[in-house]
Amino acid sequence: MSDHAARAARPLGSAPLTGPDATAALLDLLAGWLPRQRWFPGRDDRPAELGLISDITLQVGYPALRHLIVEVSLRSGDRAAFQVLVGYRPDLPPALEDALIGSIGGVVCYDALHDPELTDVLLHAVSEQRLAGQLRFVRETSAPSLVRGSMAGRVLGVEQSNTSVVFGDHAILKMVRRLFAGANPDLEVADALARLGSKQVAAPYGWIETDLDSEPVLLGVLSQFLAGATDGWTLALDSVRQLAGTGVAARSGAAPGPAEPPDRTPFAAEARLLGQATAELHADLAEAFGSREMARAELTDLAGGMQAKLSDALDVVPELAEYEARIRAAYDAVARPSEPVMLQRIHGDYHLGQVLRAPHGWVALDFEGEPAVPLAVRRGFAPALRDVAGMLRSFDYAARHELAGDPHQGEQSLAGLADGWVSQCHDAFCAGYAAGGGADPVGHQILLRALTLEKAVYEVVYEYRHRPSWLPIPLSFVAAA
Repeated sequence: MSDHAARAARPLGSAPLTGPDATAALLDLLAGWLPRQRWFPGRDDRPAELGLISDITLQVGYPALRHLIVEVSLRSGDRAAFQVLVGYRPDLPPALEDALIGSIGGVVCYDALHDPELTDVLLHAVSEQRLAGQLRFVRETSAPSLVRGSMAGRVLGVEQSNTSVVFGDHAILKMVRRLFAGANPDLEVADALARLGSKQVAAPYGWIETDLDSEPVLLGVLSQFLAGATDGWTLALDSVRQLAGTGVAARSGAAPGPAEPPDRTPFAAEARLLGQATAELHADLAEAFGSREMARAELTDLAGGMQAKLSDALDVVPELAEYEARIRAAYDAVARPSEPVMLQRIHGDYHLGQVLRAPHGWVALDFEGEPAVPLAVRRGFAPALRDVAGMLRSFDYAARHELAGDPHQGEQSLAGLADGWVSQCHDAFCAGYAAGGGADPVGHQILLRALTLEKAVYEVVYEYRHRPSWLPIPLSFVAAA
């Protein structure tokens, strides 16, 4: 990321309210504001300690823009760095009320990523390859013109771990919230695949970076925006809603009994195309970063890691104990494969919310992996079927989540529709994956079952801690698997 020559710095001046007292007041505001953000771990828990790592002014006057890197002591005992861009105005327009952080000395502070006037500063900085203190704004040499026509930035509201701003209909800037030192896989992977000409990624146009403790840190990535594309989760939920409506209408006045799924749900065709695109994505990843066969000792270690995660999960969710023996048996079987298992770079956090259906086909997003996983692990090799397992679990989530709150759903009604929809999507996705050149999931059922159970156990713990009302979704899968 840092192989570009230094660019000429453009002086940016000093922001208001940057004295020691005002900065201390801002940190106090942030201590209350950060835990309320979707991307902050341990939400609703006020940080025990908060300090500044970096403080750089990007624009003076009103609105002013101040770039902060804040270090926080988390409840877990870990220390984490977060990127916060603060805007300053004497009065806050109604459109920015949801971005409010607080007020200091009669001046309003707010999340600047929601302000089109201030995100425009970031877009121009990348386009002009500016330097601001230790911040570097880098543009890809092959990128098209970044500033054109109507470019007012608008924040997307669907992400949790990052914040993305769309400019017009051709560029999207994803700003990383929690920062990690080292080569960020999101840029690393997307850039490598774009250079291969892969159709499964949106090409990077530029990025923002800095250094912490002598290591590069990615702050944001500006990429191609796929206008007219829809994320897979939205498309899947629409499909399930239509199916549920059909099922309720068909059952109106009928005798009690389970609703029957259609012979083939329309989304199954998309699931097959997604499976094929996933196989092509994995082939591109293998070409870009290499691949190799997994050694027997590594398979034993993989099974051991699954067992350790299950033990930890049992401590958190005792209800899993009923299924422990069956899960452990599935994990043990991984160490005795009937077919070779290949290792390579993968997506690492693959689900319907991480893919877009664009006019030309399915495209994958967000290659940074699970943020809570160490960077070295996220950049390491893993079985490609781990991504397959993640997508299969996502189909199940889409169906159960959408039908769980339906007033017509009883023990025998729409549950059958959900089962049929999920089964058809599973079969279609796996068939598409094999047709696209991926390892046939049918021929690797032992590994796929173990990886899918591992994902479901993770989901059980997550839902238990964060969304108890969703806990039945993964727990019912574990019970039936």
